[in-house]
Amino acid sequence: MKRIICWLGMFAGLLSLQAAPWVTYEGKEGPGHGRHIVFLAGDEEYRSEQGLPMLARILAIRHGFKCTVLFSTDTDSGEIAPNDQVNMPGLDHLKDADLVVMLLRFREWPDAEMKKFVDYYLAGKPIVALRTSTHAFAYNRDKQSPYAKYDYRGNQDWPGGFGQQVLGDTWINHHGNHGVESTRGILNPAEADNPILRGVSDIWGPTDVYGLKNYPADATTLVFGQVLKGMHPDDEAVAGPKNDPMMPVAWTRVRVNEARKTNRIFTTTMGASVDLANAGLRRLVVNACYWAVGLEGEIPAASNVEVVGDYNPTIFGFNKYIKGVKASDLELKP
Repeated sequence: MKRIICWLGMFAGLLSLQAAPWVTYEGKEGPGHGRHIVFLAGDEEYRSEQGLPMLARILAIRHGFKCTVLFSTDTDSGEIAPNDQVNMPGLDHLKDADLVVMLLRFREWPDAEMKKFVDYYLAGKPIVALRTSTHAFAYNRDKQSPYAKYDYRGNQDWPGGFGQQVLGDTWINHHGNHGVESTRGILNPAEADNPILRGVSDIWGPTDVYGLKNYPADATTLVFGQVLKGMHPDDEAVAGPKNDPMMPVAWTRVRVNEARKTNRIFTTTMGASVDLANAGLRRLVVNACYWAVGLEGEIPAASNVEVVGDYNPTIFGFNKYIKGVKASDLELKP
């Protein structure tokens, strides 16, 4: 009997070691049924490994999408490792993805892995990009890579790289005072009838407004970022040039790429895990996912963005992620 128990324990341990380093939430019914969203969670600072699984659960359980979340992962332990800039298992899922939702920062994937992302983009598929995705890639090791132009600095022919050329801008600066001045989202009155803004109100997040310098003429501004004096939603707005004019914090583009395919792009420079505790921002992102896959006509008057399960995000900051977590720990329990 002891041998059987020991064998069962070893077998269970082996299964645990073999668990996939990503998590999938299956949508059963809703407008998104039959569509696959792949989430790319890989940043050191803004807790994408917390915020993106939460969004994925909402989009699966409340709206019917199949949602797969990939993570920056430690190769040896299989644990989620936001500081690992080179390893994100599961990018093969992009082959059948209908949408990518990304929150990446300074990743430098091996060429064979980066090709999977680039192929997705060049196929003209849509992208919903959050926060540091404006500087998603940084080529500090292999500047000869065929994908080095995707670096947030870009090159002579592609200034500002993926962020500026595709999303709308690259990393410029903290326009608000980082960690001191939070952000109130002000809806663009000129876009009051935009389906992405349907039912959206009261956007606020503790992260600061990002600076923009190369904002594209073909962008449609949905939300401006009002810099607040403090870290609470009812704080007063900062007086002076920081809010005159206000920086855009959410916009869309419909862009023809180098392969002559058209990408629908939604970008917000908000989106840290603590920002996504705000229902208004969650509704904005959920609506953007509908728009990105061509379901804007299905966006309800008030999208259901109620969190599925518990959500207790930790504050942004470097090396503040929760250690020892694996993707399998984030599966929904029956």
